[in-house]
Amino acid sequence: MTYAIVPAGGVGSRMGSPRPKQYLRLGRAPILVATLRALARTPGLAGIVVAVPEAHVAATRRLLARQRVPKILDVVAGGADRQESVWRALQRVPERARWVVVHDGVRPFIAGGLVARVRTAAAGGAATCGMPVRETVKRVRAGAVEATIDRDGLWTTQTPQVFTRALLWEAHEKARRDGFAGTDDAMLVERLGTTVAMVPGLEQNLKITTREDLRTARGWARPRRRA
Repeated sequence: MTYAIVPAGGVGSRMGSPRPKQYLRLGRAPILVATLRALARTPGLAGIVVAVPEAHVAATRRLLARQRVPKILDVVAGGADRQESVWRALQRVPERARWVVVHDGVRPFIAGGLVARVRTAAAGGAATCGMPVRETVKRVRAGAVEATIDRDGLWTTQTPQVFTRALLWEAHEKARRDGFAGTDDAMLVERLGTTVAMVPGLEQNLKITTREDLRTARGWARPRRRA
């Protein structure tokens, strides 16, 4: 069985909004609702656990019930960072689950086909998606170029990421023991020495982080709303 974890516990400081970014509107619904609805359309997905800021747990449960978002298994209080939020949500994924999909709560343009491709690539236990770096990359220190980085083999990483439940659990437990903080779950799995497969993601699989991202996302969502 396959379950999904959606970390949405951030406060969105880079957005500069008094309301956490996942609750800002995208068309007729908040970003988080749009993300969950899109993810819920994935064939074979048994349930979704959502991690949100502790102060918003009750309100989010009411919101998702009111919006009739399907496949919600639970809404839990997230942690101080993304990694802790995923760990807390993982506690609520049934032990019978074989696969766990981890997807950012502010990537609303997820497509079921992409989830399926990542899931297929995860036959060895772990997979992620992303896009090859196309522009010249430079390392900058104190406002000056220190070096130009060879972009061959460099990818920017997206979600969804897919893991066996056992592997994801082991990776998080090790990170907690070691006091290690990673930027995504694939990084934690890499520390186990496990190969993480990479498949091409989607250009439109935007992570809404800044006001400019939100303007872009609203522009993309507008035709969908009229359709």
